Amino acid sequence: MDKTKRIELYQQALETWGRDLQITLAQEECAELIKALCKFKRTGQTVDVIEEAADVFIMVEQLKLIFGEWHVENAVERKLSRLKERLGIEDEETEENDEY
Repeated sequence: MDKTKRIELYQQALETWGRDLQITLAQEECAELIKALCKFKRTGQTVDVIEEAADVFIMVEQLKLIFGEWHVENAVERKLSRLKERLGIEDEETEENDEY
């Protein structure tokens, strides 16, 4: 399913069940992913992790609609920049500016 169709489906879910219920469902899906990761560490089984990660991904997409995609994407960029800094990876924009 392409991104436009997914967003339409997420919007329909939000209109059908409401923001509060979808936020609660996001919490539940995150908890299920945590449980699956704990089980993976004990047993090495990946199926539950994959399924629960997919559920969390779907809920995160809905959270982006609820709280604003720009805000979430902006936070992701800030955190990726911080991760690169911690890993000692120089930012490409900084490198490009240093060349001039």
